Amino acid sequence: MIVPVDQSNLYQAAEIHSVSWQDSHRSFCSADFIALHTLEHQLEYLSEKIRQGSKIYMLLEDEPVGIVSLTGSLIEDLYILPGRQNKGYGTILLKYAVSLCPDTPTLWILENNVNAKRLYCRMGFRETGNRNNITEGLDEIEFALTNRQEEK
Repeated sequence: MIVPVDQSNLYQAAEIHSVSWQDSHRSFCSADFIALHTLEHQLEYLSEKIRQGSKIYMLLEDEPVGIVSLTGSLIEDLYILPGRQNKGYGTILLKYAVSLCPDTPTLWILENNVNAKRLYCRMGFRETGNRNNITEGLDEIEFALTNRQEEK
């Protein structure tokens, strides 16, 4: 079941975001930078996204397992708890987010995030050629789903 995130479940969404973000960034971020992404930090981050008009959704199974955010047709913050990954939950949330996009679904990933790239390419997303430099030697790459039929 996928539910909207609001004040009643924002804390659970922030827990997922904090644990998953730290886990997924540990291999290429410093320990000090990882330590900044506490539950409280991610709670404020998600609260601000909601205040700015983003919609956040949480996937529930026997417990909350993942989140995704959507701003128009920009998909962000797709995170699945580390112990629940590789079980199809990311695909479920991605398909749900795509189904809500009013225009061409887009997203950005760090160029070294091979697991995310594999998921998005499998779902029909392709690189657009747009890039943002994040740090020396690390770029963020934009992907778009240009054929909505591929999401099915």
